[in-house]
Amino acid sequence: MRTEREPYRTRAVQNASRTEGVPMAEQPAPIPAERLEFALPPVFETVEEEREHRKERLAGALRLFAELGFEEGVAGHLTARDPEYSDCYWVNPFGRSFTRVAPEDLLLVDGDGRVVRGGQRVNQLAFAVHAAVHRARPDVVAVAHTPTVHGRALAALGEGIAPLTQEACAFYEDHAVLDEYREPPDCGLIARALGGRKALVLRGRGLLTVGDSVDAAAWWLVSMERAAQVQLLARAAGKPLAVDHRSALATRERFGTDLAGWVNFQPLRQRPASTS
Repeated sequence: MRTEREPYRTRAVQNASRTEGVPMAEQPAPIPAERLEFALPPVFETVEEEREHRKERLAGALRLFAELGFEEGVAGHLTARDPEYSDCYWVNPFGRSFTRVAPEDLLLVDGDGRVVRGGQRVNQLAFAVHAAVHRARPDVVAVAHTPTVHGRALAALGEGIAPLTQEACAFYEDHAVLDEYREPPDCGLIARALGGRKALVLRGRGLLTVGDSVDAAAWWLVSMERAAQVQLLARAAGKPLAVDHRSALATRERFGTDLAGWVNFQPLRQRPASTS
């Protein structure tokens, strides 16, 4: 009995028989890897260029956070260390929507919360947390802390990010949970809880991430929020299966570096909201 697929197989056999003995066309030569473009973090010739770059990336990341729903009232901040004044940090102004932040709107605030450049107020309670982290971590350029939905839900459970996915493994043994809420926040306690890690789950407040660039810190916040969402969904559906310790560590070593975070953020940065 002939099926509908037989004519196609017959044609394939006929075509193959026609090409027997016919020399194949020469395959294109591979392009040397050094000739292929691959974006890497820029290197700057002057402090002024680096400052403007950090401010531009900071404002763009804030607009992206707004698009992703990471904004709630006056809560949420993204800070970037000034490349010249090591204890001064660029931050979004108090009461300004993330959607409307441009580089020229950013404030330069010293580690004690005093505005040294700019014409608006800063949310001093929130900024104090960022300043404490920056001061405790001189290797950190940027700190991100915004009230994401799934991050706060995970914090309410007192849980960290479980190694359930490749993306979640980037945080494996590289984040902490501060299962204690204080008002006003104990900035020193938060900085100590973070330690040398790249992220922190704060009870009652959600997620905080850091990076050696604005792009890396922003990506870790986005990725951690998504990992929290996956974890909560998986738990609601059944019993999640975690990646084993050895594989989780290997995944973190490949995908959990700040360079990997910077690279991963580039497609998001190209969205219209972040570049307008």
